[in-house]
Amino acid sequence: MAPTWEPRRPRPSGPSLLPVLLPIAVLVFVAVAVGSWLQFTERQAIDTVRTVGSQAVDRVEVVATVQRVDAVARELALRVRVTPRGNLGEQDGTAPVADLRLQTSAQTLGDLEFKAHERIAIRDVKVAITDGSVNDYPFDTYKTDIEFWAEQGGKQVPVRLLFSNNDTLFSISATPAPSSQEAVLGLGVARSGSLLVFAVFMMVVMWALAASVLLGAWYVTTRTEGLVWAALGWMAATLFALSAFRNNAPGTPPIGCVLDWFAFLWAETVIALCLIAVVVTGVRTALRHDDTHPT
Repeated sequence: MAPTWEPRRPRPSGPSLLPVLLPIAVLVFVAVAVGSWLQFTERQAIDTVRTVGSQAVDRVEVVATVQRVDAVARELALRVRVTPRGNLGEQDGTAPVADLRLQTSAQTLGDLEFKAHERIAIRDVKVAITDGSVNDYPFDTYKTDIEFWAEQGGKQVPVRLLFSNNDTLFSISATPAPSSQEAVLGLGVARSGSLLVFAVFMMVVMWALAASVLLGAWYVTTRTEGLVWAALGWMAATLFALSAFRNNAPGTPPIGCVLDWFAFLWAETVIALCLIAVVVTGVRTALRHDDTHPT
């Protein structure tokens, strides 16, 4: 009698990964799209050159670029390049035909002077910023103004100002003031969008880690397992890792800023208390266990 063959039964298939992978893919796509848009808008803001002042042919052209904003010192570093145009300059604007003096606003620390027929060099000047406190980090904002008034050969000459910002940690808005001979800009200084997003993300992470440690401490303390060294090591590592994480915040915020009072100090407090509670509970449980089962 010929043997009979039974058909092979199909292997049971496991759960499909599509319902999990699809939302992850959508989340990654949205995150990359939002990040690309934020990066593009910030790059456009940095590349923007704001112009104010006279359009006369014979003028002094001032190119001012913010190199760095120091919120702790309450000043910004401004790199200035001066070029006399038309009949005011010689050698393609590299030298003035007469002694040239640029007076600045009260916030700018020092005026600029250039000798006749001498090559004009780029100057770095400091500009004081007001209205605001670095303790409001990352939501701190400041104000200042820059002004250039030129005098050559004892006579006032027109000035044109081209302003830009190279500090990626700050965004600067410029409001021109109407003037026929002078160039005046009112500046509003705030943290850049990327820095603000990262700082808020840091605060969310701090609270998430504190909540995780709190849940872990609740689980350990409600079980009679004594000292759980793995849990204690994780909590202690989180306690010290948060400090290093906070110190890596962009812009070196001072102790006592909004970042600390909104998240860091409270997260550290929660984690420290959880660590102490787990140790105390574990020691008491271990002592009761020793009393119950003497050697």
